[in-house]
Amino acid sequence: MLQLLLKRLNVPTISIVGLPETSVKEAKDRVRSAILNSGFSFPAKRITVNLAPADVPKSGGRFDLPIAIGILAAAGDIPLARLNDMAFCGELALSGAIRPVSGAIATALSISQQHLTLVTSEQDADAAARVPEVKVHGSASLQQLSAGLNGQSTFNLLAASPIEPALSKLESDMSDVQGQHLAKRALELAAAGAHHLLMLGPPGTGKTMLASRLPGILPSLSEQQAIEVAAINSVSAQQRELEQWYIPPFRSPHHSASMVALVGGGSNPKPGEITLAHHGVLFLDELPEFARSTLDALRQPLESGEVHISRAALQVRFPSRFQLIAAMNPSPCGYYQGQQLRSNPDQILKYLSKLSGPFLDRFDLSVEVAELPKGSLSQHSSGESSEAIKQRVIAARKLQMQRSGKLNSQLSGKELHKHAFLSAENSDFLESSIRQLGLSARAFHRVWRLARTIADLKQQSDVKRSDLIEALSYRAMDRLLKQLSH
Repeated sequence: MLQLLLKRLNVPTISIVGLPETSVKEAKDRVRSAILNSGFSFPAKRITVNLAPADVPKSGGRFDLPIAIGILAAAGDIPLARLNDMAFCGELALSGAIRPVSGAIATALSISQQHLTLVTSEQDADAAARVPEVKVHGSASLQQLSAGLNGQSTFNLLAASPIEPALSKLESDMSDVQGQHLAKRALELAAAGAHHLLMLGPPGTGKTMLASRLPGILPSLSEQQAIEVAAINSVSAQQRELEQWYIPPFRSPHHSASMVALVGGGSNPKPGEITLAHHGVLFLDELPEFARSTLDALRQPLESGEVHISRAALQVRFPSRFQLIAAMNPSPCGYYQGQQLRSNPDQILKYLSKLSGPFLDRFDLSVEVAELPKGSLSQHSSGESSEAIKQRVIAARKLQMQRSGKLNSQLSGKELHKHAFLSAENSDFLESSIRQLGLSARAFHRVWRLARTIADLKQQSDVKRSDLIEALSYRAMDRLLKQLSH
């Protein structure tokens, strides 16, 4: 009745159709105020805005700018022909200022092959301009943008600003860690082949400290990887700072995180922590404190590198090619031997049973981070720097990419036979060792892949018996479980 009365009175109204959510419905008030405050007259007509496709819910403030431009073009305030090769994305303030929105980089990626110019806020334009083959223009306000479209001012296209390599450095360094040579070696192997690593040991032995330094020994992201990571952060309304552009992401969720927070989902599916860790590291501290069902939900993404979220009306696929690093105490009291042990074997087994066998099977390495010998803490000897380790990791990864086009952790069984050939004697040795440890066929291939990485760090073309022996030595969790079961 009110709409009919307004129509008869010729009062201007805006109607938005196409499954708009509340934030989109409210755009009509922001758009009207922005147009008036930018010096334009608002059309005294009934305006219908159709958002297509009609069966997909629309949310967020990024529709404000295209709606306003459409109204101004329909009113003759902007030349319609000027808009043929442009896409608009931005939220409008009541004053007419153009604000940044989530998903600007993802929008730039989606139009990269359509030869369109993306028009957005000045804040979003800098990051969006880094997407190849996309022309980007950033405007501070609707008034400034309309002047550019009308030829009253210069309509400049942005070029990606260079990022100095020095900006993409981390403050923490591996040389800060005292001792723990075995754990450092395991981290280097994990970095070289993108292997999943589990560290177990008493409290205060440096597990978290070691894990936090893993990004410092990983190769910098390529430009394409950096754009993918930035696009994921953009969709998740998280700002990726310029200083972090080429640094692999490092995500460390609290153990109270839900399955949806970790894997992604919701009624309107959003990326979870495993997607935010794409091309980077997901660190799970206090591993047994996570819900068992939550950890088991990681099993499929760890194998496939992506996660599929299905809802009644929507199915989405999020990338999740991440490296899993986990840390845990070996028992409820934190110890499994010595005078400080306050848990019996049954209690320790119950504690460790929070981690399912198939989930533990996904780790390529598990190492014990033991307490430092007496007198180690008072020494201030400087260990090897992250940069020195990083150079060996880069050299090993270069070998892998030249040989197979992928990292060792991603090699299939068939590719292992081709790129990590074992002699008959070494193959029998590995299989008999796996059987003695009671490990699965999946563990057999994981040890094999790890041995290939050990050989790559030595710049060896073949996998030798010594490489297999070292790879088998990184099975601390299996040894602990076998010791407790006897």
